[in-house]
Amino acid sequence: MAPTLFHYIPVPMDDFLKHERKERCKLLVGTGVVVVLVILAVALGVFLIIYVKKANSEACQEGHRAVTECRNVTHLLEQELTRAQDGFRDAEAQVATCNQTVMTLMASLDKEKAHSLDAEKKVEELEGEITTLNQKLQDASMEVERLRRKNQDLNARIADQKDSASSPKDTSSAAAPLLLILLLGLGAPLL
Repeated sequence: MAPTLFHYIPVPMDDFLKHERKERCKLLVGTGVVVVLVILAVALGVFLIIYVKKANSEACQEGHRAVTECRNVTHLLEQELTRAQDGFRDAEAQVATCNQTVMTLMASLDKEKAHSLDAEKKVEELEGEITTLNQKLQDASMEVERLRRKNQDLNARIADQKDSASSPKDTSSAAAPLLLILLLGLGAPLL
């Protein structure tokens, strides 16, 4: 291949200087940016070294241990709290069961009290009836005793009349039905 000739368009010198200034300015700005980035990198490196030294220091290690211990204690306390809450729920369930049982027993007790009061009233009524019947029995016993005496008196009179009368069989036969009617007539109102 044959050599090629390059032909440049002539550039005025003012444009060349302006262009060179721009290039120099760009170079200074680029160099400044690089210097700033290097300074930042060195500063970050220094800060990282200081942080790593502090992070590995005894106080920091103790702090990490304390944090770990606090987490463990917190975990144990959370487990205990969960167990306590479960126990509390169980106790609440037992209290509810006990309350239900107490309510049932109180209702049964009220029914038994009412039944007992009814039974007491019935007993009082029956005692009153027994007293009345005992009084009637006593009155009837007294009436029977009075009638027996009267009967004995009548029998004694009849026996006296028998001795004095000529036909003793007829008189006692006639007196016996009269005595029976008298006893039945007096005893009927008592019943």
